[in-house]
Amino acid sequence: MSSFTLGIALLGGFVLAVLVAWNAWTTRRNTPRQPQAAAAAAAAAQAPPQERTEPVFDDAALAPLPVPEKRPGLDALIDVLAPIAVDAPAAGELALAVLPPTRRAGSKPFAIEGRNEATGEWEMPRAGQRYTAFQAGVQLANRNGALNEIEFSEFVIKAQAFADAVNGEPAFPEMRDEVARARELDQFAGSHDAQLSFTLRTRNSAWSPGYVQQNAARLGFVAGAIPGRLVLPASVAGGPPVLGLSFSTQAALADDPAHSAIRELVLSLDVPQVPRAEQPFVRMREAAIALAAAMDGLITDADGRVIPAEALDVIGSDLEQLYDTLDARDLSAGSPQARRLFS
Repeated sequence: MSSFTLGIALLGGFVLAVLVAWNAWTTRRNTPRQPQAAAAAAAAAQAPPQERTEPVFDDAALAPLPVPEKRPGLDALIDVLAPIAVDAPAAGELALAVLPPTRRAGSKPFAIEGRNEATGEWEMPRAGQRYTAFQAGVQLANRNGALNEIEFSEFVIKAQAFADAVNGEPAFPEMRDEVARARELDQFAGSHDAQLSFTLRTRNSAWSPGYVQQNAARLGFVAGAIPGRLVLPASVAGGPPVLGLSFSTQAALADDPAHSAIRELVLSLDVPQVPRAEQPFVRMREAAIALAAAMDGLITDADGRVIPAEALDVIGSDLEQLYDTLDARDLSAGSPQARRLFS
């Protein structure tokens, strides 16, 4: 064999080796990372035979979310209120039977409360109770905007129909004043709303849903109600989740989630919904850093720009000022009023 032929053969072998190595690297890069074998085996052992289940890695992931407390009552700070006087106490059964079929006036929550004869407390009507007065209310503003004239008129119609059915007499405030109050509250809310999110992106290999759940579970996240969404529960029962962590619903619902390739996660915080005492941004920052380190990822904004540590410091400082402003308006983050207004 001539030296030329030998050289060609060696070159061909080298190129082939490079291609094999490249294909192996590409395959490895595109294969989603899987959860640790021991944890995956434990999860598989819990699943019924011949039935596919979503990956679960410890008992915390199976824990139910806290049961929400009863709906916060009407509040003059964020609701239009119309008192309804009655000649004689009305039975809770009657009040329940004549409540409007829908609990909204346009896009705004609408409610009827009664003053319990036995306790003197305002509450949603209940069977077996008697009520000495009622009040109707409609929310002044939410994330859909301010209460408008059409919604106010719908509120009046519904409240009047209820009052007639319980032999009551409503007293409605002036529409112009309430609509103006709604606009002012909506303007304040729009200027002080904050919904933060970080995007965690892979550096190299993609992640499987099980791998994401396993790493998130170590930080206290549990499965949410929506496939592809995990939440960090509040420390107090009934509170809203402190943080959300979401990825592709399609990946979560795939026939074989182990082969679903996830390349980004969104870590989110709805600031007005979570009490300041939970230190939600501190925990958000710590979770982002911990997940990025454990999963070989990058912390970026929605456009893929890496977020430096100093930018996180600025965000934290700005949030403290926002908390102070909400406190001064009696709309502290996480309070019933703030949770309703910023929803």
